[in-house]
Amino acid sequence: MNVQIFLEALTSRALREGLVITVSLTLVSFALGLVLGLVVALLRDSRYRLVRAGAWTYIWVFRAIPTLLLLLFVWNAVPQLIPALKGPGYSAFLAATIAISINEAAYAAEILRGGLLSIDDGQRLAARALGMPPVSVFRRVVLPQLVRVAIPALANDFITLLKITSLASVMSLREILTNTQTQIASTFRFAEWYTAAAIYYLVLVSIFMVGQAWLERRYVWLSQPVGAPRRAWFRGSVAAR
Repeated sequence: MNVQIFLEALTSRALREGLVITVSLTLVSFALGLVLGLVVALLRDSRYRLVRAGAWTYIWVFRAIPTLLLLLFVWNAVPQLIPALKGPGYSAFLAATIAISINEAAYAAEILRGGLLSIDDGQRLAARALGMPPVSVFRRVVLPQLVRVAIPALANDFITLLKITSLASVMSLREILTNTQTQIASTFRFAEWYTAAAIYYLVLVSIFMVGQAWLERRYVWLSQPVGAPRRAWFRGSVAAR
């Protein structure tokens, strides 16, 4: 390995620009997938059988289809099915965001559904008995506990999603891996550029792992103070503030 070439690759503009695209794609896709996944998780517990079946089918389909296939389908096949998407407005970033968000929602739905099942129904019933509307029950009683339970699994899922964004290289989206391969094609220095790209991913994952640890401490259960009202005490709880 040539150390000079490696250092040039590590500080190159190509990888810095790829870093911005990778992080942006990860954050946007995760946020959209999380919102859609929450909706699907709630629909899984609907009292209507048809709605539950539809939510289950969504999870089944998009957990079964490989992410790479979904990316290629959204990028190449969807514009043929919807001609209005042909043109510069349908960018590789948009297509990758759609595909990865849809895929992420299927996994997030199961994580969130597991969190919802861990919350005692008696708490919901007690809150409703006190006159709280359903939206307030979810926001003040269910959501804080759901966040606490789901953080470890969602954080791991987020890190996995970060690495999955490298599959967008098949769409020529200029994220870290695409820019790395472009530089390799002109320099034929495989070891230096792949190592530099790997270090970028290592640093990103390390940063997000620190964030995960902070969130887990932020939403940790606290011992209830002596003489305090009998209620759930934990950092981050809206009800406990």
